Order: sequence, then C-alpha cells, then structure tokens
Amino acid sequence: MKLPVILLSSALLLAGAGSGLAQTAAPTDPFQRAAPAASTPRVSVGAQSASVPAAPITLPGVQNATFGSPRASSQGSATRVVFDLPAGVTYSLTPTFTGLRVDVQGARVQPAVTARLGSSVTEYRAGGGQATLFTPFPLSLTDGWKAQEATLATGSRVLIIDIGAGVTGGAPGSRVLTSAPVTAAAQAVLNASSAPLPVTLPPGDTVQPGGKVLPPAPALPGSDTARPSALTGRVPGTPRSDLLAPPRLGKSPGQTRVVLDLPPGATYRITPGPSGLSIELTGLNVPAQGERNASPELREWRSEARAGGGVVTLLTAAPTTERSGWRAQLLPPASGDLYRLAIDLSPAMADLTPLSPAERVVAAVPPVPATRGTAILALSASYVRPRVVIDPGHGGRDPGAVGLVTEKVVNLDIALRVRDLLTAAGVDVVLTRDSDRELSADKNTDLKLRAALSTPGTALFVSIHVNALEAVSALRGYGIETWWNPNHPRSSALAALLQNNLIGQTGAFNRGLKNSQSLSVLRNSRVPAALVEVGYLSHPVDSQNLKESHYIDRVALGIAQGIREALVSGVTADTGTERAPLAGTSR
Repeated sequence: MKLPVILLSSALLLAGAGSGLAQTAAPTDPFQRAAPAASTPRVSVGAQSASVPAAPITLPGVQNATFGSPRASSQGSATRVVFDLPAGVTYSLTPTFTGLRVDVQGARVQPAVTARLGSSVTEYRAGGGQATLFTPFPLSLTDGWKAQEATLATGSRVLIIDIGAGVTGGAPGSRVLTSAPVTAAAQAVLNASSAPLPVTLPPGDTVQPGGKVLPPAPALPGSDTARPSALTGRVPGTPRSDLLAPPRLGKSPGQTRVVLDLPPGATYRITPGPSGLSIELTGLNVPAQGERNASPELREWRSEARAGGGVVTLLTAAPTTERSGWRAQLLPPASGDLYRLAIDLSPAMADLTPLSPAERVVAAVPPVPATRGTAILALSASYVRPRVVIDPGHGGRDPGAVGLVTEKVVNLDIALRVRDLLTAAGVDVVLTRDSDRELSADKNTDLKLRAALSTPGTALFVSIHVNALEAVSALRGYGIETWWNPNHPRSSALAALLQNNLIGQTGAFNRGLKNSQSLSVLRNSRVPAALVEVGYLSHPVDSQNLKESHYIDRVALGIAQGIREALVSGVTADTGTERAPLAGTSR
C-alpha cells in the first residue's frame, strides 16, 4: 500500500548437546563441546546483571531438566543474555522482526515474564517450549545479534546471546530453515546454502510440495452433513485403545501447526468456534493434560477424557469459522501405523476454495434514469446503465508494496475480474487503468486524475489496494479493511457494504471500517467513494492468500456484490448529492 516491503521468514538451527532436533543440523558443529586445553572461557555477570527467577516444578511424565532463568548484563547499547544448557537439551534460534525466539527441546522451559533485561532487550517471555527476547529493532540472519556456546570453569555449558543494533554475526556455521514462501531477493540468500532446507514443523509433518498452504478446512474428506460446521473422519485400520500422546507443535512466523498422532480405527470431529477448535476423538484413551501460552496463535491446548475417547480443545488467538483461521489434513504414517491429524492455526488463513460456476455470477442491476449531462452507455432515451469507476491502485513505475506478490499486479488483476462480473450484470465500468501504467509521473497529479474520472453521472468510485507493514511489525497485519472519507454523505454506507461482502466471500480476518481525512483518491472524488485493502502482503500467511487465484476470485466477487448492493439500494450519487472535489495530497 505504502512502502515496498521485502519479507524474509527464516530460522537458524543451532545444535545443542544431545540428539532429537540436533539430528537435522549440519554435521559441522560451530560450538566447542569440551573445555579447551589452555584457557577456559568464562562468563562474567556484573553487578548490573538481571535474572528471571522461576520456581522449579516437577511433573510426572515430563522432562525435569529446565531451561530459563537467564542472566543478563549491559554494556553501552548491547545486552548479553546467558542461559545454562542442561545435558541433552537441543534448541533452535529464530531471528524475527520483533526479537529472537529460542525453541527448546529436551527440557522444560520455565514460565516467566520480565519487562526488561537490558537496553537492547525490552522484554523476556518464556513458556510453552520457547523463550523470546524482544528487541526494539528487527533482527536479520546476521545483524543485531550473535550467539555462541562456552564451557564454564565448573564444566557446565552455557548459551551466550549478545543483542544490540551494532552487533553482527548471528550464529556462524548454522543452516537456514524456512516453511513459508519468500521473495526472490530472500530466496537468493537461502540459495547461498548448499544444505537442504527442512521446515520448522514437527519432524515428518512437512507442508505440501512447493510451500503451498494446506487445503481449506471444508476440503477435508468426511464432512458431517448433520453438523455442517464440523469436519469428521476415521483413521483406516482395526480399532485399538492407544493412549493419546501430547500434541506436537510446529511454529513458523504467523502460523502454528498442531499434530495429533491417531491410531488405526480412531475417529475425529473438528468443530470451529469463536474461541478456537474442539476436536472430539473416539477409539483411543485421552488423558487429562494441557499447556498454556503454547504459541502466539495457540493460547492454550487441553485434553480431557470422555466415554469412548475424549476431547482436545485448541484455544486460539482469534476466532475460527468453518472457512477461516485454520486448515486441517490427515497425513499417512511417517513410520509405524499412527496417522497424523495436522491442524494449522493462523488468524490470517482465509477461504481458498474455488467458486462454482453458479457462484461466479452477479445478479443483474436495473438501469437507472438518465440525468442531465450523463455521458454513459444509454439503453434508451431515458434509461442508462449505472456507471461506476474502479481504480486499481498504483501502476507503471509505482509498484506499490512489494513482497511475495507486487501490489500493482494484484490490484489490476482484481479490478479486471470485478469489471467482467459487473459488466455481465449490466453495469458500465470505467477503469482508471487497464494495464501496467500510471496516469502521471507526479504522484499527487496521478491521484487527482484518478479521482477526476468520477465525472457527473458516475454512481460510485472504488479504489483497490493491498496493505503492508514495515518488517518490524509485519506479523501484526492481516485481513481486510475498507476506508472512507466524508467527501460524500453516502461514502460510509458504501464502505460498509463493500466490507461486509468481502468478508462474507473470503472469510478473511475482519479489520473493519477506517475513516481517513487524507486519502486523496477519496477526498477528491465527487461521488460516494471507498478504498478497500484486500490483505497484507507483508504477512507470511496473508501474502499466500494474495497469490492464490481462488482467493482473488473471492475478493473480486465480494467487491462486485458490494457495488451491486449499493447500486440497487440507492447508496449512490445523484444530482442532489454530488459535490465538488476536496483538496488532498496523500494516497
């Protein structure tokens, strides 16, 4: 929408002492595993150091080795954080736009929240198998942080993480992991490594080839006609009474995968709701267990026994519906005979199912009486086709936002589909551009020329855009929103109709209506006008929606249906409400 954004989603794998996750790491070990013969590295924590206390907890059936209670000290703008490494622990380090995430296996992460560890670590949060060091600046693969291991004089191992705006190095010798598609520029960085690139999902539970998102939930076989909001299925084989193991979690930027291992003969029923998903299981024993703050997308999971099986509840950070907020698929056994029910959670997941031929039609729009000075396609001397202006934002030398997709390309693709739908319904559609071009090399002039196409006789003006955030806050932006300006008394009503129809067709996260006093294409329009932001290309999941043709079809249909509803309900300009354009400089 505003600034070009290049999105890179990656994780760095560091092998700790032991096996498990370390088995997937590069054979070369970047860290020293034993005390050196000469001088022994020591970690000194000064008087300014801070600690994060957490009372030890012993749980039956859970590893009693613990990870956490970091010691921290600052020197200038740099902050050093030191973690003790219990024997057998493995971990991965993931630099993100908001800090450094440490995913831990082989030890229980002590729950803790601390407001500040130092000048470059503004917050520390731990629990649910991971610890996060939040920073006031984004981290890249090598900039803003450096990690290393050392052996203390006592013989114990520690993980040392230095964080600061001027710190460089990252984790030398580590490989890059990725589970989300990246831009061409980011892919060039990934291709520099000759090692294979596994995903950051539970072992064996990989995404489909090509990095595509999983099929939308309704595509899962075995839908229950009696409860259309639930999805049901059965694992092939002879039933037996296995004990359900705790779900395995895979965490990627903007998305969490939950994997349930189901034995032969087990059945499942998945029901979405405002607080998350309920998974009813039969044909196995379900123990009472759970975990809070498992990931940004999973606030809590818990299971409880019921007659013949039990229920697993996934409490999500955003509401789920039968079409949005999650995906599910049943994967065959990676080894043994346990099938894997893989459920992906993300508030950015929308409806990517194809429209049927019957759905690809907008009902006819009746002609309207001609008004004086109306220069539109006439059906007779007194009636004409209603005219609307569709504005595909940006174009030519102005690409708009750039990431997995380019905004100007998506905007035009949607606009052309909207035009075809409305033209077939009897609407005269005017596009501000029908190819990759701008109206003027000067941005302000370009915006004014677009708005000026809403000449007398035009009923509506709709501008199409794609949203984006800066890298530091990219994971916070997803979904659809619609902007309006008080340039016309009916602009807010038009925006509401567009937003409602867009959400209804796409199932996308609803960001609601926004009122802007500065968007030039809206301020300078003479007629009811609105600007739709159909998704965030800076978000690793939402950007995949924008790449899917089925999603673009649904966006176009939602816009076309919203325009039709406005035309037939009188949310249009007329000779009594048309206004002169207002001044404006932005958008």
